Amino acid sequence: MKITIAQLNPTIGDIEGNLKKIEDTLFRCKNDSSDLVIFSELFIVGYPPRDLLEKKWFINDTQEAINKLKKISIKYSNLGILIGTPYTTKNTIIESKLYNSALLIYQGKIIGIQHKSLLPNYDVFDEVRYFNVANKIDVIPFKNEFLGVSICEDAWNSEKLWPKKYYPIDPIEVLVNKGATIIINISASPFHIGKEEVRYQIFQNHAKKHHIPFIFVNQIGGNDELIFDGKSIFIDKKGNSFIFPSFKEHVKTIDIKSFFRPYVYKPINIIESVYNALVLGLKDYVKKCGFSKTIIGLSGGIDSAIVSVLAKEALGKDNVLGVTMPSPFSSDGSINDSVKLARNLGIKIEKISISSIYYSYFDSLKKHMNYGKEIDLSLENIQARIRGNILMAISNKFGYLVLSTGNKSELAVGYCTLYGDMTGGLAVISDVPKTMVYKLAKYINKDNEVIPQEIIEKSPSAELKPDQKDQDTLPPYEILDSILNYYLEEGYSSKEIRDLNFNPEIVKWVVKSVNRNEYKRRQAAPGLKVTPKAFGIGRRMPIAAKYGNLE
Repeated sequence: MKITIAQLNPTIGDIEGNLKKIEDTLFRCKNDSSDLVIFSELFIVGYPPRDLLEKKWFINDTQEAINKLKKISIKYSNLGILIGTPYTTKNTIIESKLYNSALLIYQGKIIGIQHKSLLPNYDVFDEVRYFNVANKIDVIPFKNEFLGVSICEDAWNSEKLWPKKYYPIDPIEVLVNKGATIIINISASPFHIGKEEVRYQIFQNHAKKHHIPFIFVNQIGGNDELIFDGKSIFIDKKGNSFIFPSFKEHVKTIDIKSFFRPYVYKPINIIESVYNALVLGLKDYVKKCGFSKTIIGLSGGIDSAIVSVLAKEALGKDNVLGVTMPSPFSSDGSINDSVKLARNLGIKIEKISISSIYYSYFDSLKKHMNYGKEIDLSLENIQARIRGNILMAISNKFGYLVLSTGNKSELAVGYCTLYGDMTGGLAVISDVPKTMVYKLAKYINKDNEVIPQEIIEKSPSAELKPDQKDQDTLPPYEILDSILNYYLEEGYSSKEIRDLNFNPEIVKWVVKSVNRNEYKRRQAAPGLKVTPKAFGIGRRMPIAAKYGNLE
């Protein structure tokens, strides 16, 4: 049997556009004499559609698309189409039930249906909110094979993954016991650091354990905060495998009977994968939101430099505008470094001084705010908010999307200004810790100096008062990021972190800062997820609350 794996980039809600992608792929499959083409989870509507699934008109539009696909399939009389979609079934007691389903369409008919059995309800996943659990698991006969079709999470209930079983059944085991000759998993599995290796180990374990071919078809693309890396896989019954590229659309037809390709698995370098993920996430967010150009405030620091590089790579140099906005406390070096960065990238840069605006604020407020000679926090934040206003004014005038440049370390402890440097439509590196920011810079400069070395080597500073340095307020970033990892990623308590020989006062300050700045993060722009636990939809903490023993 010849099987075509379609690793594609759907747009959420764009049913017509996604259907066009399907048609284009079917034409290619005909040329390849393919027997079966496989698309990813919920491909017709894109993943995750979230509350669109609660709209009757949306489900009706989905059903119309399925009917169109059935008619289209008649033109490809020898080709089966396995596709993911929301699917409604009628019930005598309840009017209808919605499932996350895989449909096998052939010669104008649906000849097989398998609903998703395991519905993830953790981190960024919320499928219990929308879907019903499959009422049965069965194989689908097709062309002398018995297809064992599963959907994403259905393949993840593995003893190799969980210390104890997370779900009461293992759908893969059920399919094998019912006579499946091929296991197929259609998926929308989002990227985060380290996930690629876990996936490969799980699927290889399935193939080795059951001695039958295993096919994993994953979508690619950025959808809001989530980035999908693809890395679809074919593993034959002997364990030989073919792995699709990361972060790229790719369609390939494989003859599963004659396939032979010894493969030594080697995961992509972590920093390279983060870089590619951010480029794809940024590109798709801008495009799918209807923008073409972006604007970035250039501070002369490493964070805005990284975001500028990513934007140029994702959108092209002509679609990125940098704006340097010196205040009375900005160093000449920061301005010159921003100009050099823009020159290296070939992007346009504008210089707009905020000094006169800042002094106008100062004069208007000094008698009400009791301002003296000291630059207090409110005066620091006024500068950041002036810059945010300028970026938004240019955005309003010319239709640019503002990219905010704060990193995860700053956002975690609130070292950022609400309505100031947090201003933006997308927080590109808000899930990238500061220590990883420097690793990204090293990766970007691996062949030649893209980011000026002066930017990388200078001490980080917001430059909102004379001689200011980040480390005047924050612990060293190596210590801060380590504590944040234990608290945010690993879920340790402050006491457990202190027991790891961190300075107790630093731990207390970090944990307290994370907790009390939840209100800022709730108002932040969406950020691209690259770690296992990002701020945003996957972390739902209360704002008006008091928790954690910080003594």
